[in-house]
Amino acid sequence: MKHLIIRTLLATALALPIYAANANEIGISPQDTQTLIKQSENVLFIDVRDPVEIMFIGFTDEVDLNIPYLMVDRSQWDTKKKRFRLYKNPDFISQIKAALTAQGLDESATIITMCRSGSERGLPSAQFLQENGFKNARYVINGFQGAKVKEGEKSGLRIKNGWQNAGLPWKAKPNPTKIYRTDR
Repeated sequence: MKHLIIRTLLATALALPIYAANANEIGISPQDTQTLIKQSENVLFIDVRDPVEIMFIGFTDEVDLNIPYLMVDRSQWDTKKKRFRLYKNPDFISQIKAALTAQGLDESATIITMCRSGSERGLPSAQFLQENGFKNARYVINGFQGAKVKEGEKSGLRIKNGWQNAGLPWKAKPNPTKIYRTDR
């Protein structure tokens, strides 16, 4: 009886943190994203970076489409961040809905967003989608390019994780049929 109680308590203790972590976690690894998009037709994979950033960093044709979450306002400089101001794409939700419809999907589909590092646009875009009724929105942890190395000779370079550094398919130039464009 004592062993049964210990096993039950141990199983419960091990199960609770896993459940709690999964209940609040909307991140998905690049490798698991690749597996999911290959195995399920009920997934919409969106690159949420500004298209100019994609031109300089790279792109994966594994995404269904590029729909920027934050866009660059080249008419306003952010002195504090030392860059152009970013603003939320006012058509983000309607563009996501149109992409779902084009794929024959509905709002119950899994939507996975990916930015450069996962933090400034990836996670916020997935949270924004969830707040707007897309309960299965997730984001790629560490994004396309990954996190910066903090120490050593390669300090500051994004070479430690993310889609690109996981050896997943990517190329230097964007696909003109998938990149966000205002000319069509």
